[in-house]
Amino acid sequence: MRFSKLIVGAIFVTTVLASTASLTHAQIPDDKIKWPIYQDMAVDLMRQYLRINTSNPPGNEIEAAKFLKSIFDRQGIQNEIFEYKPGRANIIARLKGNGSKRPIMLLSHMDVVTADPAAWRVDPFAAEIIDGSIYGRGALDMKNEGLLHLMTMIILAHEAGPLSRDVIFLGTADEEVKDEGSIWMIANKAELFKNAEYVLTEGGDNLLANGKVEFVGVDVAEKAPFWLQLTAPGLPGHGSRPIIDSAPNRLVRAMDKIVNYQTPIRLLPAVEKFFKDIAPLQQEPWRTKFANIADSLKDPAFAKELTSNREYAFMLRNTISLTMLSGSKQTNVIPNTASCNLDVRLLPGEDPQVFLNELKEIIADPAIKIENVNAFKPPNSSPIDTELFNTIARVSKLHHPEALVTTKMLSGYTESQLYRQLGITCYGWAPAYTTVEENEGVHGNNERISVKNVREGIREMFEVVSQIAR
Repeated sequence: MRFSKLIVGAIFVTTVLASTASLTHAQIPDDKIKWPIYQDMAVDLMRQYLRINTSNPPGNEIEAAKFLKSIFDRQGIQNEIFEYKPGRANIIARLKGNGSKRPIMLLSHMDVVTADPAAWRVDPFAAEIIDGSIYGRGALDMKNEGLLHLMTMIILAHEAGPLSRDVIFLGTADEEVKDEGSIWMIANKAELFKNAEYVLTEGGDNLLANGKVEFVGVDVAEKAPFWLQLTAPGLPGHGSRPIIDSAPNRLVRAMDKIVNYQTPIRLLPAVEKFFKDIAPLQQEPWRTKFANIADSLKDPAFAKELTSNREYAFMLRNTISLTMLSGSKQTNVIPNTASCNLDVRLLPGEDPQVFLNELKEIIADPAIKIENVNAFKPPNSSPIDTELFNTIARVSKLHHPEALVTTKMLSGYTESQLYRQLGITCYGWAPAYTTVEENEGVHGNNERISVKNVREGIREMFEVVSQIAR
């Protein structure tokens, strides 16, 4: 089946579970668990985890793996570290089930992107609590979910009783750069998890607005990274004698065309459905415009306004972000080459070669070399008519009855793409409910997660995993 058909049939489908309508919070299982004890533990371990600097590069995930291993060892949970190169390591842990159902794997990466301390309110690796939030690089991407997975393993070990599935914890290295950790595991240790039925990892998008959870988004597919490097040639020389067509000048002219280029809007049928689904959550006039999104986008003023919103723009077009620049290493030297890198994300169904040809026409300088610098992987997806998806939806509605449970295409890339190729159904979801402002901390400054999210999130994650694993 073509991927575009899968999208229409599976992605962005609102899940309405009539069976949850009559349930109350008191009926959620495992109410007898002494949650405050585990919640206090979770906050403490979250802060310890955030203090381990796994900025990538260089990663140094071995320190995080040792930290997690020490906890698993104390809890009597089987685990093993795989240091695939000096300082770079993965860790896997397992709770055994009776084998009547295939395993579920809780997947998180231990590395984080770099942070500039000068731009933060506090040290990015101090894990300070300010105004009810824990500040730290990785607080949202994605040590928070790794912590929820860790706590779920601990609570399952002590509270759940017999399991029908193995529950596997996998912490990986290098997701933020080359995915070496997952690639190595799949190439060398796939027998430890290749028969898994489900993977839970990052990617979900839950919106908190005005103190209420508006929607719970489960990631079942993503846009495809198509990273490009542009290299401009030119005559070298002394900086005191300018060259009109120098490599930096040619590159700047090309970049100016690119950053001012608006890729065409493309409204996928599934994206159209998503906007219609969330229309009731909007204020007028957006409520009406979202409900009739195809016609609304024909209005240039509305199209410009909507695609100026970072939360929606990526769903409607291929995106281009200028991220890296390189030229001379000396101020007084005009280099013979200059280059820049573009983070391009293509919508499902897009042909990378067609996009590349369009970009060449925009640049209109055949001397500039354009290369794809990552291994482009066509996007893949997971179905939603599964026990796990229904369990996520049911638990989410029990805790947040006012929320819409839906799916939302992710702008970024996750490791799900690799594990789906093994035939595993992969979902991006975590019970962390954040505002638009808080989400700006992901790969940005002052990344943080509320203490409330940590304390309440362990219960929701546990309920989903325990229900699917019993």
